[in-house]
Amino acid sequence: MSRKRSTRDWIVDSLAFVLAILIALLTYSDGSSDPVPRMLLAIDFWSGMALCLTLWFRRRWPVQLALLASLVSTYSDSAAGPTLVLIMTVAVHKPWRTSVWVFAANFLATVAFLQIRHTQDRTTLLVIAVILYVAVAGWGQYIRSRRQLLQTLRDRADRAETVAKLQAEQAQLRAREEIAREMHDVLGHRLSLLTVHAGALAYRPDASTAEVAGAAEIIRASAHQALQDLREVIGVLRAPVGELPQPAFSDLPELVEGSRAAGIPVELTLDADGPMPEHVGRTAYRIVQEGLTNAVKHAPGEPVTISVVGAPGNGLAVELRNPAPHRRRGDGQGLKGLAERAALVDGRLEHGRTPEGDFRLYAWLPWPA
Repeated sequence: MSRKRSTRDWIVDSLAFVLAILIALLTYSDGSSDPVPRMLLAIDFWSGMALCLTLWFRRRWPVQLALLASLVSTYSDSAAGPTLVLIMTVAVHKPWRTSVWVFAANFLATVAFLQIRHTQDRTTLLVIAVILYVAVAGWGQYIRSRRQLLQTLRDRADRAETVAKLQAEQAQLRAREEIAREMHDVLGHRLSLLTVHAGALAYRPDASTAEVAGAAEIIRASAHQALQDLREVIGVLRAPVGELPQPAFSDLPELVEGSRAAGIPVELTLDADGPMPEHVGRTAYRIVQEGLTNAVKHAPGEPVTISVVGAPGNGLAVELRNPAPHRRRGDGQGLKGLAERAALVDGRLEHGRTPEGDFRLYAWLPWPA
């Protein structure tokens, strides 16, 4: 099914129709220089005019009409105009092999025409006809190539736009995952400490007023800090992705002190000197933070041993140990997130029970020299 003719198509077709009629009138012979029967002259003229009318259907049947024009051209002078337009139409809309066949048909028609109508200057007329056919067909092929080039550029632009859109969507998904991971890491530790102290109050109805007040103060401070952290994380939703709250490796002792202040016995061995990449230090901090959160959640009140040892060129080893409960609760999403963090910096993460019955969380992170 052919597409609807646009305003531009109407203008081009109208110009082609008028041009074909003008050429037909200019090339029509009244018989003074080419004595032929008057009946043939009448057939010549009206055949040429009828062929001009077929130009309105040249977009639908270009090859068929071009072959019809070659047939009419065997006896008609006035068919020259519409024949040239149809040859060009075939060159514009069809492959070059089809144009060659149409060209050959019209060339043979020209030879037949010269045998029927003209007896003088046949060679000159044949050369002129061939030059016109080649020029028109070449122009049509140029237009076809240019259109194909423009269409190729449009397709590339569309593909580039689609790829850019997909990349933007993937970047947005990665940003959301990063925000979700940050919310888990930032709030999980605070809320775990708050849960421990709230549970202690619930299971110690005989606690003194001073102990209750102290626990309540710790709960209040932890809740306040958790609220502040939540505000920071939510606030960056309106900021560029790179402005998420990012702790540094130097904040690790402060993290451990906060856990100790909350009543968790933590022993820290820290031996890592030298310029450390920010992403490695941040990953180590998050591993320790998640390890402390899991220790509070699954083994409250039990001692936690932390070892962070490394040097440039040797990598950074992070290990946490604490007595493991008989049944471990939770869906393990925090450990999955830590494994992803370690993999992002080309590190590795291991976790599980030791022969002594402790739970061990170990990570090795690269530390370039």
